[in-house]
Amino acid sequence: MSIRLRIHDNQIIVMDTIVKARYKSIVDEFAAAIKSGELPAGTRLPTHRVLSAQHRISLVTATRVYAELEGMGLVSGETGRGTFVREIMLPRGQGIDRLAIASDVIDLSFNYPALPEQAELLRTALRQLSVSGDLESLLRYQAHGGKPSERAVFAHYLAGAGVKTDPDNLLVVNGTQHGLTVAVMGLLKPGDVVAVDALTYPGFKVLAEQFHLELVGIPAKGEAMDLEALRQVCKKRRVKAIYTMPTLHNPLGWVTDEAWRREMALIAKEHDLLVIEDATYVWLVENPPRPIHHYAPERTVYLAGFSKNVASGLRVGMVVVPEEKRHCVERAIRATTWNTPALMTAIVCGWVQDGTVARLEKLKREDARFRQTVVREHLAPLPYQAHPLSYFIWLPLQEEVRADRVVSALLKENISLTTAEPFSTSHHTPHALRMAIGSVDIDTLKKAVITVRETIEYFNAQ
Repeated sequence: MSIRLRIHDNQIIVMDTIVKARYKSIVDEFAAAIKSGELPAGTRLPTHRVLSAQHRISLVTATRVYAELEGMGLVSGETGRGTFVREIMLPRGQGIDRLAIASDVIDLSFNYPALPEQAELLRTALRQLSVSGDLESLLRYQAHGGKPSERAVFAHYLAGAGVKTDPDNLLVVNGTQHGLTVAVMGLLKPGDVVAVDALTYPGFKVLAEQFHLELVGIPAKGEAMDLEALRQVCKKRRVKAIYTMPTLHNPLGWVTDEAWRREMALIAKEHDLLVIEDATYVWLVENPPRPIHHYAPERTVYLAGFSKNVASGLRVGMVVVPEEKRHCVERAIRATTWNTPALMTAIVCGWVQDGTVARLEKLKREDARFRQTVVREHLAPLPYQAHPLSYFIWLPLQEEVRADRVVSALLKENISLTTAEPFSTSHHTPHALRMAIGSVDIDTLKKAVITVRETIEYFNAQ
């Protein structure tokens, strides 16, 4: 480290050491005040210029102070509003990164919708497998992307969603998240730029961080990604791919129209982009528009699975890839899990063929519709955004209400949900809540929604 010296009145002063010590002491002072509660959550801190003047430090150093505090998870900077003290009792991820939640906590952060008869369905399926002809084959290594017979079953299933593909180009994976992982591993490289919605699925954000992708958040226009903004980004940056959920967007519940999908496919062709189309929730929407894959199959990776429509413990998913890219994704499957989950795939294939999956999807659509009715009745008059058949809602908060404080207050009431932070890919994270409504019984959901409404109304009144 180089050290700058200044001579004043025959005294040598080590400038960088003084600045560094001062900078660190300011960070420590703020950190101690926040952790002690002297600066409570939601406190607006001085502007960078005021902090600079108060402590007689440069503007650059003031900016560095706040940057370090933000890196410690103690404050959050909000464009146009200032720097605020975070709710430090709130775990990072607000539920998204936590799979284990205390038994007495009402979980409104994850969706794992299940129907009462599903356990018995599993018992029956296991009994049928136990007397099947070649049970021993399930104990052996499987083909990297699934057996030809399994691919054919799933290709026929996806045809009902408007995805027409040769079974050879459909790869069986260990759930949709694994499908996203092998698509990223096989088709993208560290440093690649991927366009995403300004609010997008946190699981893809995790992958981007792990594989060193640069995400560029594209703002919304109405209820869809602003395609003109996407075009402008593609002209300025070397964008490699687009990640999108056009049917039942998580967390906003959008279902984009056919015109938007055609235009998205056209932009992808114009700029030679790979489209990663996540269809996790397509089955919830009755008669959805044709997928982007329909308009650009040669450059679209289409992903779907059976975690939500059947059960989260069934780690079976499907990745439809262009033929020339298939070997790259197969290599990624081999590198991550070597082969498909034989037992689970056999069960799901059986359920697809005998109509069980279709029946469960129909029942869960009815369940989701009813739950949305319950939410609408007990959350009123608060405004929120949701598709009438989705298992989640988006709750924007008033301008001065901070989402982390609301979530922290709800945790004290043993209710867990998430802020917008895990979903955000832009510099401006809105103060909003994402509520999953598919994982608790109806009576519990009613009570929880009432508590959520009352908590938000309390903060609105302050």
